[in-house]
Amino acid sequence: MSAALDSLLDLLDLEQIERDIFRGTSRSAVVPRVFGGQVAAQALVAAGRTVPADRSAHSLHSYFLRMGDPGAPIVYTVDRIRDGRSFTTRRVVAVQHGQPIFHLSASFQTYEEGLEHQADMPAAPDPETLPTAAEMLPRYADRFSDPGVVDRLIEARAAVDLRYVDAPPFGTVGEPREPRSQVWFRTNGKLADDPLLHVCMATYVSDMTLLDSVLLAHGRGGWAVGDVVGASLDHAMWFHRPFRADEWLLYDQESPSASGGRGLGQARIHTQDGRLAITVIQEGVVRVPRVG
Repeated sequence: MSAALDSLLDLLDLEQIERDIFRGTSRSAVVPRVFGGQVAAQALVAAGRTVPADRSAHSLHSYFLRMGDPGAPIVYTVDRIRDGRSFTTRRVVAVQHGQPIFHLSASFQTYEEGLEHQADMPAAPDPETLPTAAEMLPRYADRFSDPGVVDRLIEARAAVDLRYVDAPPFGTVGEPREPRSQVWFRTNGKLADDPLLHVCMATYVSDMTLLDSVLLAHGRGGWAVGDVVGASLDHAMWFHRPFRADEWLLYDQESPSASGGRGLGQARIHTQDGRLAITVIQEGVVRVPRVG
């Protein structure tokens, strides 16, 4: 296991300070705020620790309310909304400086047999043939006004091996493309067999690139380039089938709409052998900076 992955696992291992109350810390991010995927994953950890082990997360719905302070702890309070025969529902509020910054509703279900069908996995190259972040990012160093961005991006993604199928938004600035993006990802090391850990890790990664497709449609490079400003507004995930986050997952993302200063991203995550594991939808603020 890499040191970066070990550090991320420590980040997700929340401290329990009271029944249904947990505390987490933050790690450095590319921008000076708490990474949205981190707070979503930590909130799901908090919810999952109040649920019987035989119930797996099948969906989450969340809203980002305020920008998080990476220098302050985050307190997660869990409300036990319902414990039914098949489903368990939890609501989590993340608080900093006395104010809610994020809230999440998550549902968990006991295993059962049922009808089966799924969308086909799209075509994608073998992930092993694609460059790693450390190999790819320095190629675009001249796109960033801040020379430290490349190192921060590499550090932020050191726990996860994330590989773009095509050039990322900052690689084709000024060249509008089809609003679709694919990445392969897996953790940089083996994880324990706990299903909740794999779901939380996928939640963490799901916020890294989902709005890329919005940027591609307009030839924008992104927050690190400085030709847009924005933040996540809401995030929803449905976990369809078991998967491992330490094995390759294809994140197939697209944007059906952008308007009103907001952009919508939707995606499907398939295992390498073609099983549809997760569906993701996110809306974010995507604004062009004002000049003058």
